[in-house]
Order: sequence, then C-alpha cells, then structure tokens
Amino acid sequence: MSDQPVKAELDLSDVDHRVGKPVGGGQLWEPCSASDIRRWVMAMDYPNPLHWDEEFARETRFGGIVAPQSVAVALDYGHGAQPACVGHIPGSHLIFGGEEWWFYGCSVRPGDKLFQERRFHDYKVVETKFAGPTMFSRGDTIHRNQHGALVARERSTAIRYLASEAEKRGMYENQLGAVKRWTATELDEIEKVRHDWILSNRTGVSPHFEEVNVGDRLPRRVIGPHSIAGFTTEYRAFLFNIWGTFHWVAPPGVEDPWINQDPGWVEGFAFDEEGARIDPRKRDGLYVGPSRGHIDADKAGEVGMARAYGYGATMGAWCTDYLAYWAGHDGMVRHSKADFRGPAFEGDVTYFDAEVVGKQTESSWGVPLVQVKLRLTNQDGGVLVDCTAEIELPF
Repeated sequence: MSDQPVKAELDLSDVDHRVGKPVGGGQLWEPCSASDIRRWVMAMDYPNPLHWDEEFARETRFGGIVAPQSVAVALDYGHGAQPACVGHIPGSHLIFGGEEWWFYGCSVRPGDKLFQERRFHDYKVVETKFAGPTMFSRGDTIHRNQHGALVARERSTAIRYLASEAEKRGMYENQLGAVKRWTATELDEIEKVRHDWILSNRTGVSPHFEEVNVGDRLPRRVIGPHSIAGFTTEYRAFLFNIWGTFHWVAPPGVEDPWINQDPGWVEGFAFDEEGARIDPRKRDGLYVGPSRGHIDADKAGEVGMARAYGYGATMGAWCTDYLAYWAGHDGMVRHSKADFRGPAFEGDVTYFDAEVVGKQTESSWGVPLVQVKLRLTNQDGGVLVDCTAEIELPF
C-alpha cells in the first residue's frame, strides 16, 4: 500500500466535447437606462460627467448621456465570463484571469439593448502554487445592439480550480497580513491623487496624435481603500445580479448547449435555480452562490482567497475607463488586453500607472493609434493587472 499522497486532478469529462461550441446564457429583458449607466460609473468610481451629468453631456457633441465603453460587460450575463466557464467540474471554483476587448466605435446610449453571441474557445491545464492543477479557459462574446450594429468583442479568461486544494495550500493566507488601517494623513494623500486625476481631463479634451510622444506618462489614478461596501456596490451594478432582470437563451441548433447548468461549485457556493423561482435570493450570487467569498472572509477562505476581494471584471472595466478618460471625447480605446495577476483585497488601494510605448500612423483599424502599457498595483507594489492597449486619437 503506497504512502504517496493522492494527486489532485480536475475532472474534465464534461469539458472537452464543448470546446469550440456556441453556448447560451442570460439575456437582459430591458434596454439600458440612464440610471443603469449612472449606477455603473458610480460603482466603478468613474466620475466622468459625460456618463452621469445630463447638463454637462448635453453640451458635448454627444448631446446627452452616453455609456462608457466598459458598460458592455455590465449589460452582459455572468460578468462576461459565461462562455469561459463551461462544463461541470466537481468541487471547483472560479476566479477571473483576464480580458481582451475590441471596440468598434458604436456608443451605447439610454434605450439601447445589447445582445450577445457566445462561444467556448479553448482551455489548458497547468500546475500552480495557488491550487495545483488549474484550468485556464477562454470564451468569446460578441456584443451587438438592437439594430445589429457591432459594439464590442470580448475574450474572457476564467481560472478554474479545486477549491479544497486552494484552501489547503492557503497561498494568500500565508502572504497577506492584517487588513491595513489607514491613517488620516494617508487617506488625505490618496484623496489628493484621486482628485487630481478627476481634474486631469474632466472636460474630455482629446490629446492629438501628433502631440503625444513615446515615453509620455498618463496621470496617476487611485481607487480605494477597497471595502465590503464597495464590493457590494460593484456587484449590484452588473444588471444581471438584480432580481428578475434576465432570462435564459440558447444558441439555435446546438445539442446540449451550455446555458445554466451546474459548473460543479462546492457546497455553499451553488445556485438553487428551482428555489429561486419562489425566493430570488437563492440565485442572487452574493447572498447565496459563487460570489459569497467577495464579501465574506470565511467564505473567501474556503476557496483559497483568505479575505474579501474584488471582481476581475471590475478590474478590466477600471482599465478601460482609465484609458478612455485620457483619450477624451474624440478618442477611444480600440483594443485592450488585461492579464489579472492578483485580486484587489479588502483594505488595499489600487494605483494606476501608464506610459505611451508606441505610435502607429496607419493601423489595421484605419485610424492612428497609440499603444499604452498600464499596470495596476496595490500600496505594497503588488501587481494586480498588466494591460496593453491601443487607443485611437484624433490628428
């Protein structure tokens, strides 16, 4: 009889045959409203007046409130990760690994409704210190509006792992100290950085392509200190998390399409779809379901996260918003690729630092682009996100 420990393994028997197949998910019932847009930018701590101040917005070339580019993920189901979380893996949990976005210049305004086409792209399994055998799976979403116009494409990366293995290894528990207590002086310094960034381009003036140089640095931004109240506000700004806002849809002609099946969440993190017909809190996600760890340190520990933490899709939105704010009203983020390195934990702050690293007078988009490298870090220098983006600017 061997004394060797049993090696943890992911059961992928329900995954392989779904690769490359269209998948279903949730579809919002109602169009986007101005209040939905305001709720979203409030939750993302993005005080660009174009997205919440009607009087300001009416004086711009847009003639009224428009949504930020990041709103596409707020008008989707499952924080945009639905097509990357496909197949039943017993005893598993999920965190976000990254997002890649392409934007096509079609703004979202109040009254617009987005429709999604989803596809499970691929996956790979690697050994990680965090949880041993870990699956990095990718899924694609195409976002179109009610007129069929292409708004955006997203490729989402989900990280799926055995919750028990992550809990046993306790990587974050061993790394994290106590929740930081900020002094009044430190909080004043944080608020100054935040306020200076708000003023850096509040009027939405776009830098001209020829005026921007490689090596230019973008204004620093900060969000935080992060709190359970903040995480809850973020969660509620994703519209599918509000009771009764969506219904299930399936891709036509696909046998056994993945729509709302059980991904294999551990006990205490699953939805109760039948019970939710009577009590909607049973598939709420935050009170009951897979997002409980974001606001409950004990539940976070059960899935290897040590304490309350933020959302990957939120970090992706932060990147898009930050870059779009610099680009101004006549510029836009055309493409971004963000790799998530670690979560935003309760008590931490997140700093944004970016630099122009390239310029293209001619691009495949048919417009001049500048390339920007963006990094999100916490107060100790720990990296949360590495992001590279191509941004259109006017001549």
